[in-house]
Amino acid sequence: MRTYELLYIIRPDLDEEGMASLVARVQGTIESLGGKVDGVIQTEPWGRRRLAYPISHFEEGFYVLCHFSLEPTRLAELERALKLTDGILRYLLTRRQA
Repeated sequence: MRTYELLYIIRPDLDEEGMASLVARVQGTIESLGGKVDGVIQTEPWGRRRLAYPISHFEEGFYVLCHFSLEPTRLAELERALKLTDGILRYLLTRRQA
């Protein structure tokens, strides 16, 4: 397994419960693909921030950073799931250096 870092931006019009649900859904997707979220819960909400340019008519977004381990062969499935998740505006998935 390799370690990855996922930074994603959630739509700002969701309420706190909706954001928590979306974060839990992303973690559940990672775990269902055989991945492990590092530590107790290695998901750090960065909070609401202004975007450099509008995305889907939104000028702000709620940033979330997540560190996890996953087999490289399962990355395509994770990316597909992230693209199909309604509340996520953008995401960036990178491999963490050991």
